[in-house]
Amino acid sequence: MVINVKQVVRVRLLPSPEQASALADTQRACNTAASWLSEQMHTAGVVRKFDVQKRFYAELRDRFGLAAQPAIRVIGKTVDAYTTLRANLKAGNYGPPGSSRRRKVEDTPIRFRPQAGQPFDARCLSWQLGDAGRDGTVSIWTVAGRLRGVRIVGNPGHLALLRSRPAIGETDLLHRDGVWLLHAVVDSPEAPRREPVNGFLGVDLGIVNIATTSDGDRFCGARLNRYRKRQQRIRKRLQAKKTSSARRLLKKRRRKEARFAADVNHKISKNIVAEAERTGRGIAVEELTGIRVRVRLRKPQRATLHSWAFAQLGQFLTYKAQQAGVMVVQVDPAYTSQTCHACGHVDKRNRRSQAVFQCGRCDFVGHADHNAAHNIAARGVVCRGEVMRPDAAPILAAS
Repeated sequence: MVINVKQVVRVRLLPSPEQASALADTQRACNTAASWLSEQMHTAGVVRKFDVQKRFYAELRDRFGLAAQPAIRVIGKTVDAYTTLRANLKAGNYGPPGSSRRRKVEDTPIRFRPQAGQPFDARCLSWQLGDAGRDGTVSIWTVAGRLRGVRIVGNPGHLALLRSRPAIGETDLLHRDGVWLLHAVVDSPEAPRREPVNGFLGVDLGIVNIATTSDGDRFCGARLNRYRKRQQRIRKRLQAKKTSSARRLLKKRRRKEARFAADVNHKISKNIVAEAERTGRGIAVEELTGIRVRVRLRKPQRATLHSWAFAQLGQFLTYKAQQAGVMVVQVDPAYTSQTCHACGHVDKRNRRSQAVFQCGRCDFVGHADHNAAHNIAARGVVCRGEVMRPDAAPILAAS
C-alpha cells in the first residue's frame, strides 16, 4: 500500500491592479458568506455538511452571487471551522464545562475575517505551469468572472514539484501583507519506511537547548531567545509611542519572529533526520501534548514557554522523516530528566541544575539534556517493541 504525504507548496501571484481588485472582492464575498452561514448554522444547530448543504445551499448562492462550486467550498470551510471548534471544546482548550470563557465560545457563532484565506479546488482554479524555467500562470474563479493568465512565481523546486504531480489538491488563496499567495496541497509518495536496525536517536526538547540528541549534539536556543527578547523590547517601545509611524512599523514587523523561529526549526529537524537516516536509526521524541497546561512557571518565564513552537518542530520532524523513510515514535517523557540512563536510578535530586545531572547511586555525571535524550532513545526501543508485539506490552496495575 502506497502512503502519500501531504505537502504544502507556496507560490506568489502577480495580478494586475484589475485582477487584484477582483481577487479582493472574491475573498470578501466568500468570507461574508461564510460568516452569514455560520450564524445560520449556530442558530439552527446544524453542523453536518450534508444537512447544511441541503438546507442553506440555494439561499447562499442567491444571497451572495456565488457560483456552484465556490458555494460548496464556503460550506466546507465553515463546517470544518465548527469541527475544529468542537474538537477544542472536547479537549478542554476553552476551559471546563460551565466556565465563562467556554460559555462565551459556545454561545458566539464563528466569524470570518474579510481577508481570511479561501479554499479552491480544481473546478475553481487550474494551473498552467508550462516548461521548466518558466513560472507559469493560473486561471481562477472570481465574482467578476474567470481570471485567466494570472502570473505566478515561486521557488524553482516548488514549481518543479507542482509540474511533476498529475493532480494538485485544494489550494488556498491568501492576501498577506499586500502580497497574494496560493498555498497548494500536493501528495508526495512516502519513502519506503526502513526498520531502525541500529536502535533510535533520542531527542530531548527544551527551551535553553531547543533539541539535544542522544549522540550529544545540542541545538542551543540562546540565539533564538535573544532574538525574541529583542523583538519584545522593540514591540514594547513602538506600542508606547502610539503614533501612526509606530503602528506602521509594528504592522511591518508582525510575523517576522514566527518566520525566524520556523527557519530555526526547519534547520534543526533537517539535521536530526539526516543523522538518523545516515546511521540507520529511528527517531524517538517526547510526547509534549498539553505541556502549556501541565507546566507551572514563574511569570518572567511564561512568555518564553508560550512563544516557543513546541508542535511545529515535532511536525517538521515527522514529515521530513516520512519523506526520508525514517521511523518516528513518541514516548512518555515522565521522569526522563530525573532518571540515570547508566543505572536506571530515579530521583529528582539527580538533576542538580538545568545543565548538570549527577546520579546519587552510581555517581554518573553528565549534561542533563544529553542524559534525558539517552532515556528517550531507550524508551523508543521499548515503544517499538510494544507496537510490533502487543502481547508483550506491560499491563499497568490498578492503583
